[in-house]
Amino acid sequence: MSERTVFQAMSRRHIVSAAPGATVHNAACVMTQAGCGSILIIDSGGSLLGILTERDLMTRVLAKALDPATTLVTKVMTPRPQCVGPEMKVADAVLIMIERGFRHLPVVSDGNKILGVFSARDALPREMNTAESLAEFNDQANDALG
Repeated sequence: MSERTVFQAMSRRHIVSAAPGATVHNAACVMTQAGCGSILIIDSGGSLLGILTERDLMTRVLAKALDPATTLVTKVMTPRPQCVGPEMKVADAVLIMIERGFRHLPVVSDGNKILGVFSARDALPREMNTAESLAEFNDQANDALG
């Protein structure tokens, strides 16, 4: 059986997004209504500006006592997030997530069309284990070479 791609594994294909002028409160409400842990910040031309995640809400808004009703998403989002292509294998995407501390990766086509977000929840345990093994191997190789 061939390994799934991130596009095949994505649990939701619709894009949950907000405009750069949205407040954190508005974005959190959209995320809650959609039942997802991130929202893409997209400008009127369809370009991806950033991503706002549950972790961003906790560490960049709540922990700093910012007012969600007046704070714009552009002030607390992760700008220019790392994106992956739809054909990337799930284990490779999970490896990126493990190594860089991400839980969400925007999926973008070669033509820069936003296809959605691959979440750590979208990975099967088998693929998570494969990626964790790769990460451990990389750590051991780096230690041996360093």
